[in-house]
Amino acid sequence: QVQLVESGGGLMQAGGSLSLSCAASGTILTINAMAWHRQAPGKQRELVASITSGGSTNYADSVKGRFTISRDNAKNTVYLQMNNLKPEDTAVYYCNADIRRTYYTTSRAYWGQGTHVTVSS
Repeated sequence: QVQLVESGGGLMQAGGSLSLSCAASGTILTINAMAWHRQAPGKQRELVASITSGGSTNYADSVKGRFTISRDNAKNTVYLQMNNLKPEDTAVYYCNADIRRTYYTTSRAYWGQGTHVTVSS
């Protein structure tokens, strides 16, 4: 079994910073892309940022220049540093990873349980 466990959410004032982390555990052969998504109340889940196994990154326009995604392949962990937070960043943040468990299986997407981020104005 594979688990993704997020941590680091919370309440922050606008302009502040928060850091999220997500650790994958279980039977893991390789982890390909990892990503952070978010879902605000009443809205669809959206991609915030993604990072390949080689370190190439991609960001939603709304977070470019404010958020930074990174990963530690040795720890099977992905991070999201969020600076200059805005009230519109308020959402549940989910990590996602494309994981291959064994040589005999193909990779598939796994999701964390989500962590709440609330930004007050």
